[in-house]
Amino acid sequence: MVISHSSTRAEHAMTLLSHLGHPSPLSPVAVSRRARRADPRAVVASRDGAEQPAVDERVYAVQRLGAVIVGLVLLVFGLLGATGGVGFLATHGERHLGMSSNGLLAVLSLVVAVVLLGAAFRGPRTASTVMIVLGVLFLVSAVVNLALLRTPLNLLAFRMSNVVFSDVVGLLLLVLGAYGRISGNLPSTSPYAHPHPVVIEPPDLPSTPEEFAAEAAMREAEIAVVQHCASDEQRRRVQAMAGVRSRDGRRRAWMEYASTR
Repeated sequence: MVISHSSTRAEHAMTLLSHLGHPSPLSPVAVSRRARRADPRAVVASRDGAEQPAVDERVYAVQRLGAVIVGLVLLVFGLLGATGGVGFLATHGERHLGMSSNGLLAVLSLVVAVVLLGAAFRGPRTASTVMIVLGVLFLVSAVVNLALLRTPLNLLAFRMSNVVFSDVVGLLLLVLGAYGRISGNLPSTSPYAHPHPVVIEPPDLPSTPEEFAAEAAMREAEIAVVQHCASDEQRRRVQAMAGVRSRDGRRRAWMEYASTR
């Protein structure tokens, strides 16, 4: 009888230790933190964009190609204006590609073309940012120069065709720069989307209020058994789940025992 009593006490102690080996019931935030620590691959996948399985590279291609095309058009227009022999600040420029140009406008066109081409070769993200900024500047230039048409302050020799061109190029640059980058809900395949860590919750953790309450009651009963102050019902419940090793199985046995009473 003494041996049997000692064996039962040791079994109860082992049951308590095996249960206490698991963490206590956790809040949803703590569960997410533990899941991220348990699965380091999820953290790597969230921080390293190259680990994402499906990134739409067409976004980068469109932005780079758009910057190159607009830059080349401005480069041609700037070269034509620079070789036209018109005064640097002439208010009545020479027509090229259906637009008016003087020396100052030709220089500005060449500078913008070099900036766009340089941004495209540097990288798609740089090209996107540069196009958005230049798009805004083109639209502002169109409004300002529209007000200065046929005045002595028309230092860029603008005509209505130049205003229309500035509007079109400004909108085009904004669309290309914001393509796949600025949206209320970017798709997960966008390279500009902020990846979210994939949290895999272990299946044996409690998830409902009833399961959290059962975990607390289990822990209290096992401590009471070891301290020899448990009630008869607590001892029977601990004995009923003594042969179950998994945490969810022990919790299920505890809850099923309560339902059969």
